[in-house]
Amino acid sequence: MSGKQYLKNTIPVIFINLFGMWALALFLIAGGNPIQTILFISAVWLIVLSSYIAAAYCMRKKYMDKLLHMTEQLEERYLIPEIMLLPEQAGDRVFYRILKMAEKSMLEKIGQIQNERKEYKEYIEQWIHEVKTPITAIKLLCENNRSSFTGDLLAELENINQYTEQALYYARSEHTEKDYSVRETELSDIVHTAIADNKYLLRQSNMTIAIEDLDANVYTDDKWVRYILNQIIRNAVKYCTEKPVLHFSAAKTNNNVILSVRDNGIGIPPDDLSRIFEKGFTGQNGRIGKNSTGIGLYLCKRLCDKLGIGLTAHSGKKGTTISLSFQINDFIAGVQG
Repeated sequence: MSGKQYLKNTIPVIFINLFGMWALALFLIAGGNPIQTILFISAVWLIVLSSYIAAAYCMRKKYMDKLLHMTEQLEERYLIPEIMLLPEQAGDRVFYRILKMAEKSMLEKIGQIQNERKEYKEYIEQWIHEVKTPITAIKLLCENNRSSFTGDLLAELENINQYTEQALYYARSEHTEKDYSVRETELSDIVHTAIADNKYLLRQSNMTIAIEDLDANVYTDDKWVRYILNQIIRNAVKYCTEKPVLHFSAAKTNNNVILSVRDNGIGIPPDDLSRIFEKGFTGQNGRIGKNSTGIGLYLCKRLCDKLGIGLTAHSGKKGTTISLSFQINDFIAGVQG
């Protein structure tokens, strides 16, 4: 609160006091009082008025600064009435009541929105589980009745299944801790399962798989990591070139196990590389008929952050390497050693 603005707000009070001083001076002059007495009384009046205005300003500024500081410390600033003391001034109490009513209205609205989001999330999860049944049935029919087009159909079914998985993981990504199952897992098992999940798509694209040095164990949720690998694999297929190769390897560095997935595709332009994990960002490659949504890598990054896994990308004129960094727990490593 600025002193200039406060002084401007007290102009009516100052004018009333000046008018009172002028009226009192006329009365004293009419009563035959000496001019020195009148000047003394006026000076005392001005000193008292100035002291009152200065003291009132300091107290008011201290109160407002404290209130502002308390508000800045809150994450949900609409809850400020909960930590405010009941104001002493009548005018402030009116604003306090207004804030309480606004807070009540906001909490009711937030509660309503949260309930709607919860219901929608539950509906999405239920729908995804239900739609998986016909997808599995169609897949079994294709595998049991081979023909010239079933390979392509199975690859498209993998696409549909991946999109349903993406919707499911996106719905659950806000509260991943409710679906955690962290345990010691072999990297080779996760990688081979992810490759199996995309076998028809990889076969359709003639992708060559190279696996090297995956003899490492990590503590993580294998289901969530498998989804992340599925997305990386599908991106490699989407942006592959002739004679595509997908290379998996692992290495231990200090307190981390790093799983690297390298392809020999078209690569990522340098200007796009720093933004590929942003929600909705498709980049130059995504605009060239690739039907990119900008959700896949964003969701991978979000899940990695929740799981405590480092996720980085490196790319040149040809080929891209995505690395997953798993932390090694010092206590567990010591026990195993």
